[in-house]
Amino acid sequence: MTAALARFAGTRIFWPIVLLVVLLVINLIAFPGFFTITIKNGHLFGSLIDILRNGAPTLIIAVGMTLVIATRGIDLSVGAVCAISGAVAAAIILGSPDPGNPGVVAVAVAVSLGISLVLGVWNGFLVAVLGIQPIIATLILMTAGRGIAMLITEGQIITVNSAPFKTLGSGSLFGLPVSVIIAAVIFAFAALITRRSALGLLIESVGINPEASRQAGVRSRGLLFTVYAFCALSAGIAGLILTSNQTAADANNTGLFIELDAILAVVIGGTSLAGGRYSLAGTLVGALVIQTLVTTVYTVGIPPIATMVFKAAVVTAVCLLQSPATNAAFARWRRSLSIRAGKGAAAS
Repeated sequence: MTAALARFAGTRIFWPIVLLVVLLVINLIAFPGFFTITIKNGHLFGSLIDILRNGAPTLIIAVGMTLVIATRGIDLSVGAVCAISGAVAAAIILGSPDPGNPGVVAVAVAVSLGISLVLGVWNGFLVAVLGIQPIIATLILMTAGRGIAMLITEGQIITVNSAPFKTLGSGSLFGLPVSVIIAAVIFAFAALITRRSALGLLIESVGINPEASRQAGVRSRGLLFTVYAFCALSAGIAGLILTSNQTAADANNTGLFIELDAILAVVIGGTSLAGGRYSLAGTLVGALVIQTLVTTVYTVGIPPIATMVFKAAVVTAVCLLQSPATNAAFARWRRSLSIRAGKGAAAS
């Protein structure tokens, strides 16, 4: 049992899980009813449900960001893609004579996601074909994207009064928030397609050594197109959820700084920014840590303006715990446990 715990402590996901548990315990101490979940009108309510619902957009983007980072890339444009996606959907819905028509909402969602996909292909083109550094290539769309969203909304905050569209952000299905179900489906799809096929191995190989992968016959260019397109598509979905939850398209604030939260979730989860091996399970834990941290700030009465400071402190702590020095210390601990276990078996 101790040896198994030592092996688990040596994994990169150990400290994020410990941190998540600590944050949950702090919330429970500050608010004894924190773990309480109630059912009203067939819907689940409670602080844990709020964490899942509010953290769903970050998780959705973080899943796509994980695959991009695994290829030695980065996507800083996801927040802007969120704003564009929400603005396009709102413009189409409000431009219709019947905003409450599910068909109109379906068209708006399809067009928004189609545009998001095109934006992802654009990022992939800049990185894979033109060879521009990912941070610069996506910074272009990050800068221009908000302006595009402002042009679509004509610089106004567009209020969307559409019951079918509102379901994306605040609706429920089988008692669970629709946004949580969408996030779960995207996470499961990404895990299935990368871990049950050769795609995950190819992504890791490109991230570890692009030149060796190319010589081995891996089509890295098409792979980069795929991961950037998927990341932008994920951002488009998250943008629809955020806009639906706000019942308004706000080009300035929709998805603002969400790219930082997504990157933090990926890093906290143990995926290296240097590319290569990645962990979708770690990204899930990282996204929960980020949202639980925000909830903790409100629960314990800390001023919300200090949220970014606490996020920085948490990331620093996790990175230090995941550092080579810490890993080496745990490796020595595991070896000492193995030696003791071997001596005990020999003595018996």
